Amino acid sequence: MAIDAPSGIRLERVERTYGEGPTAVHALREVDLELPAGELVVFLGPSGSGKTTLLNVIGALEAPTSGHVVVGDEPLEGLDERGRTAYRRDHVGFVFQFYNLVPTLTALENVALVLELTDRANAEERAREALLDVGLADRLDHFPAQLSGGEQQRVAIARALAKSPQLVLCDEPTGALDLETGRVVLEQLRRVNDTGRTVILVTHNSAIAAMADRVVRLRSGRVVDDERVEAPVEPAQVAW
Repeated sequence: MAIDAPSGIRLERVERTYGEGPTAVHALREVDLELPAGELVVFLGPSGSGKTTLLNVIGALEAPTSGHVVVGDEPLEGLDERGRTAYRRDHVGFVFQFYNLVPTLTALENVALVLELTDRANAEERAREALLDVGLADRLDHFPAQLSGGEQQRVAIARALAKSPQLVLCDEPTGALDLETGRVVLEQLRRVNDTGRTVILVTHNSAIAAMADRVVRLRSGRVVDDERVEAPVEPAQVAW
């Protein structure tokens, strides 16, 4: 079974529970969402609200305990492990708070590695182009330890984008960065969204929500508010 992209995402009464009995943790409770393609969406909430779990369920890193996640017209539960892997490989780019770069590889090699693992042709050329797109033309041969936090995060963004995903999932991508560096990363994510890709950004920082097209607020595993932002601010105006 294959997933066609670009596609909207629909969640129907999605629940995710860890453990059983009185010690069970209900990370998601009856989540219903419609996420059209091409939006920049912020999942906003405090620690433990379920926002990262929701991101992982959408990215098929975790399966819901119950409910349905539908991409386009295909429910993810209809995919076997190979199909879920193909969905992540072909349609989803992941950006994490702590970069997850391989310390013994250069920036160029870190990006090319993902392309090589997914059997993409011209891996080095595509990796180079992705790094140029995030403004790192002069950092291709630098190792992660030789890069600032913001530069490392931009390598991680380039790695996510090099395979041309339609869905980019970001888990606290500015959480380890200072204000000015964080703004640079947010500007890059807005540019990614401007190319037509769906960007979902998890944060506990309400100031970042001001740049989104849409804000989904979570508390104790439930969606407590889902609103469109009438006039999103530019990333350069975000302050926290």
